[in-house]
Amino acid sequence: MAYLGNPKETIAVLQKYGFNFQKKYGQNFLIDSHVLDKIIEAAEIGPEDFVLEIGPGIGTMTQYLAEAAREVVAVEIDRKLIPILEDTLSEYDNVTVINEDILKVDLASLARERNQGKPMKVVANLPYYITTPIIMGLFEKGVPLESITVMVQKEVADRMQVGPGTKDYGALSLAVQYYSEPKVVANVPPNCFIPRPDVGSAVIRLTRYEKSPVEVKDAGFMFRLIRAAFNQRRKTLQNGLHNSKELQLEKSTIVETLEKMGLPATVRGEQLSLEEFAQLSDLLQSAE
Repeated sequence: MAYLGNPKETIAVLQKYGFNFQKKYGQNFLIDSHVLDKIIEAAEIGPEDFVLEIGPGIGTMTQYLAEAAREVVAVEIDRKLIPILEDTLSEYDNVTVINEDILKVDLASLARERNQGKPMKVVANLPYYITTPIIMGLFEKGVPLESITVMVQKEVADRMQVGPGTKDYGALSLAVQYYSEPKVVANVPPNCFIPRPDVGSAVIRLTRYEKSPVEVKDAGFMFRLIRAAFNQRRKTLQNGLHNSKELQLEKSTIVETLEKMGLPATVRGEQLSLEEFAQLSDLLQSAE
């Protein structure tokens, strides 16, 4: 059986099927077995685990996952890859491939059917353009998750784990850190992929919190505040919040609340920690 973790086998499969990379799907296939081993290790995949893989491509990482896990469900959006996956995964009876857009799959019912509703592990090599919607969808839809181990563009991985006052800090940092503990486990250079991307990548593991480290009365309202604060990064926080059509807050209420928190009128969203956004959220809600 041919393992796909090397360039020779990958090229042979692509040629056999006359596969053309689709720019719209941001396809870059991994061709480095060391990186694949690192991902399996970082995701802590064991023989009891049910794994959801997003974007299996030609099945490179799927082979590794299938050998380590009890069961793998791989969701692939590109119809042209389905016959290739049927071929490259033909020797595994613990893999199911679903030809679907991950954002449209009912993952909670998948966990119920395949994993008795217990938390599952997610592993993915995500294209840049859709990283944030996929990760936020996994967290916000209440899918039972133990961890998400993903390959993403390096700057996105950096963004997920930075704190206030840095240029990469934003809504994604706050959301990821509200739901999980982020940890970059490997940096991956462009030459580990076919075709080579223009930028470096990183593998990051997001370990889901059973209970968020920050308490807030209404997380939905807090995230609306966060989005408003970063939609206009260059504006002061009070202007950003006041301008938001989503919030419809009185300027005077915002000013008073910031004063109550001991924050200057000129403060910007990027200077507030997750705890401070939670406090701001609770104060603004009780002021309404």
